Amino acid sequence: MPSLRDRVDADHAALTALRQELHQHPELMYEETWTAARVKRELEALGVEHVAGLAGGTGLLGRLPATQPGGKTVALRADMDALPIQEETGLPYASQTPGKMHACGHDGHTAILVGAVRALASEPERPNEVLFLFQPAEEGGAGAKRMCDDGVLSGRALGGKVDVVYGLHGNPSIDFGLFTVRNGPMLAATDEFSVKVLGRGGHAAMPHLGVDPVVAVAQTVASLQTLASRIVSPLESIVLSVTKLGAGHAHNVIPDTATFAGTMRTLRDEDRALGKRRFYEIVEGVAAAHGCRAEVDWHTGYPVTMNDPWATDRFRQIARETIGAERVREELHPTMGGEDFSFYGAEAPACFFFVGLRRPGDEAPALLHTPRFDFNDAVIPDCVETMCRLALGPVA
Repeated sequence: MPSLRDRVDADHAALTALRQELHQHPELMYEETWTAARVKRELEALGVEHVAGLAGGTGLLGRLPATQPGGKTVALRADMDALPIQEETGLPYASQTPGKMHACGHDGHTAILVGAVRALASEPERPNEVLFLFQPAEEGGAGAKRMCDDGVLSGRALGGKVDVVYGLHGNPSIDFGLFTVRNGPMLAATDEFSVKVLGRGGHAAMPHLGVDPVVAVAQTVASLQTLASRIVSPLESIVLSVTKLGAGHAHNVIPDTATFAGTMRTLRDEDRALGKRRFYEIVEGVAAAHGCRAEVDWHTGYPVTMNDPWATDRFRQIARETIGAERVREELHPTMGGEDFSFYGAEAPACFFFVGLRRPGDEAPALLHTPRFDFNDAVIPDCVETMCRLALGPVA
């Protein structure tokens, strides 16, 4: 029988075609009906036991049993949703849906996990049970949490209780062929806020007769920057970004209300709690100082994505044996982006790693969440084999 790598290489063209097919049919969070049906057909064609309809309807869980007793349960994850972005790549397989595209590489992640299912389904010896998590709604919808709520790691949905779970993400800022990882925090906790500041409108030529919420918002946005510069230790990480502002409709009218919205990112629970508390104090206090009142809508987002040291060391060892030690690098610092893979790590030892997508000679690659991003299909074989080796390797 051909080796695992030979089978993976032989499947590269078909997986590339699948990835590009997925790219043509992007679907937003919790709308991944076409994508889920496409994955389901793959599982059915291989005779892989699976459960569909998870996480609100579009999540799938596949299972390959161990071929010998005494093994553990390893879970591998891919996210399937796209983003509300108009594609500008001009590729022959560009999105066929206006205003939606796979701008974060989830089409690549899904194709890689399908490839792992294909390769492992024909593997004669599987010492571990393998679960395949095809989840919806990573882009803000917490699909991973709903998958966990449906029991994909606990053994309630299908298969045994998961002993370790792995996920990957393509990164166009990292050179092609490199895998990067780190122990501890890999990505930040993500919270979002919307604020309405209520004043009393009036004529712009007579501001003293009203209460101007625009001035209050301007002072509030500036004051919020002290969260990073004066409230949290400079040795810790916190990002507070106001990304939306809104007020008024005319040049000569002071509006009754002004609004702003944005996000806060942190790496420690204590900084997350402190940042939220001081956010309310600053917003409400500055508004009151200007004679206004502030209404805050705070949305608690994803937790910190924490890489378990044991699971991550296991990844390092297996990845080095699979693709070469020189290609497995340390991610020196966490990224302040967020990932709902964090919810899996709250239930089982977990490791999340980055895969380099930057093509040789590309000094200005299209970044994630931009209209010209496209996944690099050349990384598929290394990713599929690494996922397979993580599934097959010994679990302490």
